[in-house]
Amino acid sequence: MQSEILMHLSNIIIPALVFYIIATGLAAKRDIYHCFTKGATDGIKTVAEIAPTLIGLMVAVGVLRASGFLQYLGNLFGRLTGDFPQEVISLFIVKMISSSAATGLALDIFKEYGTDSYAGLVTSLALSSTETIFYTMSVYYMAIGITKTRWTLAGAFLATVAGLIMSMLLAGCM
Repeated sequence: MQSEILMHLSNIIIPALVFYIIATGLAAKRDIYHCFTKGATDGIKTVAEIAPTLIGLMVAVGVLRASGFLQYLGNLFGRLTGDFPQEVISLFIVKMISSSAATGLALDIFKEYGTDSYAGLVTSLALSSTETIFYTMSVYYMAIGITKTRWTLAGAFLATVAGLIMSMLLAGCM
């Protein structure tokens, strides 16, 4: 019963939001179509501005993965952590750069260890409790022109490490 309500709610929420925006625009006597096209034009400009950064990040992750460097780092840190799967360590490193590359690694981990294994649980928890630090910083900061990040990187690393530690602890408790 509860899942059916959530299914219906999730099917209704986006169209309801669109109609709400249109109704609010009409009530304010605004040219809705002009506002939409102006916003779409601004969005395309933003995509064009951040595209080189996105392409650079994707190429960097591809090179790191294809060269075996991520596996090397996983092996290096794997020796320090004992039985902990090296692929999960590689996942942690890749997640800081690219979420889509981390998802690809997660699928490999799920195939090898299973989704209900310790490695699978840590992977699931880590992907949902950490952020793509470098991607997020480069895209958002470049979009608005910030060049001095101050403590953003240190804070993001601290939050990511906390998320990873909690992922390992929670997966061990389940």
